[in-house]
Amino acid sequence: MRKIKVVHIITRFDQGGSAENTFLTIRGLDKDRYDITLVRGLSLESNMSGSEQNVVEERIAELSRCGVKVVTVPELVRRVDPLCDAGAFLSIVGIIHRERPMIVHTHTSKAGLLGRLAAFFCRVPVIIHTPHGHVFWGYFTSWKTRCFIFLERVFALWTDRIITLTDQEKKDHLDVRIGRENQFSTIHSGVELEKYPGSKIDSSSTRTALGIPSDAPVVGTVGRLIPIKGSNFLIEAAAEVIKEKPQAVFVFLGEGELQREMEERALQLGIRDHVKFLGWRPDVASILSTFDVFAFPSLNEGMGKALVEAMAMGKPVVASNVSGIRDLVVNGENGFLVPPAKPDALAARVEFLIANPGVRKTMGNKGRAMAQGFSAEAMLQKIDQVYCELLSKPSSNGSRQGGHANIF
Repeated sequence: MRKIKVVHIITRFDQGGSAENTFLTIRGLDKDRYDITLVRGLSLESNMSGSEQNVVEERIAELSRCGVKVVTVPELVRRVDPLCDAGAFLSIVGIIHRERPMIVHTHTSKAGLLGRLAAFFCRVPVIIHTPHGHVFWGYFTSWKTRCFIFLERVFALWTDRIITLTDQEKKDHLDVRIGRENQFSTIHSGVELEKYPGSKIDSSSTRTALGIPSDAPVVGTVGRLIPIKGSNFLIEAAAEVIKEKPQAVFVFLGEGELQREMEERALQLGIRDHVKFLGWRPDVASILSTFDVFAFPSLNEGMGKALVEAMAMGKPVVASNVSGIRDLVVNGENGFLVPPAKPDALAARVEFLIANPGVRKTMGNKGRAMAQGFSAEAMLQKIDQVYCELLSKPSSNGSRQGGHANIF
């Protein structure tokens, strides 16, 4: 049987949620049915540590071993750079011309624009885009945001399917008149749930290694230390919590541009000895096992894969009431939703959970049950269904079987 050629395109193939989603998708799709090429940027803007870069290189090697062609386009960068963008577009056109795919599946904003334009230019039969969240607010100035929304409206005209991570993300697109209702499929970002076995992990050795007393309440978060993730607000909340709970320890698993500023702020607030910055580490489940409460103070979030991982570990959550998070956290059931950028509200809910171990256990159990619906296997099955459905329909590009209409 002739394999279906698919080209996946992503700007930053790092350790972020969108890259991990893309990796799991490409690795998990049936290689007897699909011939897959991954096009990626160099991810230099991610400022990855050496250990994180090693994991990314291991993932690329793993994909190569299972027959995936990995092509690096150095000009594919996240920032707006006309010269780089033109170079990336031409490179992607060349790759599509060489591979002649039936499907181009783009991921994230920049790759979504350049990749879909190249696919439309080459008349690829099926064009799919997964935004992995959106940048409609919290990222750019108002005029840049308006320009971006305008471009997304135009590019949606030649996109066969837009895959959103949550129903809320779909609604956010439709609210700004991007796409039509029938263009969307909601497919939750998949998690390798077997890596997050909840209470089966003994946290005592990890606590000892981190220098955390066995009886200290631990509040933690996982994610890049960048403004949109709201990590700085958790530092402010930590100061309030520690006033009431002097034994409390706050753990930040991740790296980013705000780390030095947050460390200095912790010193100013007199809580530096209560805060641990772990950087990036591969043993996420072991670190999560030490948490009593998982905090997720993002200002904008497509879904929040780290949130699902914490839920799978049976941790109650306190998260911002924004975008896709609402699809995961049922207020008062598996955690609490609080207004974004409000440290006092965040601190109050964290304090409540620290003081009420019974509530923590009940919420954690409900969260773990909910997380079972976010498996990588379920995601792969739904993506495969979308591919099969679109290949059986007339293309928005005016071609389908028989193919790739060459523009050259």
